[in-house]
Amino acid sequence: MISPGSVYVAMGSSFAAGPGIKPLVDKAAGRSERNYAHLVAAALDLRLVDVTYSGATTANLLSEPQNGAAPQIEAVAPETRLVTITAGGNDLEYIGTFLRGSMMNTLAKPAMLLGRRVANRIRARVSYLKAQSEYDAAAASLTEVVTKVQERAPQSRILLVDYLTLVGPATRPRLDVPLNEEQLPSIGFIADGLAQAFATAAEKTGADLIAASAASREHAIGSVEPWTTGFALRPGAAPYHPNAAGMAAVADLILQKLRSE
Repeated sequence: MISPGSVYVAMGSSFAAGPGIKPLVDKAAGRSERNYAHLVAAALDLRLVDVTYSGATTANLLSEPQNGAAPQIEAVAPETRLVTITAGGNDLEYIGTFLRGSMMNTLAKPAMLLGRRVANRIRARVSYLKAQSEYDAAAASLTEVVTKVQERAPQSRILLVDYLTLVGPATRPRLDVPLNEEQLPSIGFIADGLAQAFATAAEKTGADLIAASAASREHAIGSVEPWTTGFALRPGAAPYHPNAAGMAAVADLILQKLRSE
């Protein structure tokens, strides 16, 4: 168990930052005061250093500044006792692929007035295929992030927190999301590859895996109690991202893990 007052560093992309969940403590980063890191820190009375940033890749965690923000690894110090990591989705353009496909299909509907050829040309702008080498690279990058954290904070507890499930058994093509029967399974394939990347990194480094993906399969888009948002074009919306219930659920998974020990 992590002692009260210990330093907790939260690293990751938007699935950790929480854009769209008010109130935001950093608008540029899309970082919510109700993201899982803040909820965990409050529950365990930890000193939180939250450097999560929407749009971050594993490179932004390791070495590349993002919009003026230092690489996230620099927040980890010898006194750090807990680190959570949720990243890799942007390396695979996971949410970007889902968003572009949804946008293109939405735009293709009015384009049908100009003819089927024009509409099909719009839809064809999105590729849903990812090579195995891309998943392997994501796993290798996550492994490197954990290794660097271990070097900087040898006494830290490291949790790899993977991504909440977006497409599950209840998600209906065309009805719940603007993807068709052929496109929608491809999003699930990317999600599975990303989850495997986390599992591989955990196995190689000894970090603990918080499998939010598995825990949320019955809470995907289209379910009775979804833990993520659907597709929306309104201002301020964060399509295909954790909602407040999802963030709370991830925090509970982390707390259960830490308290069980």
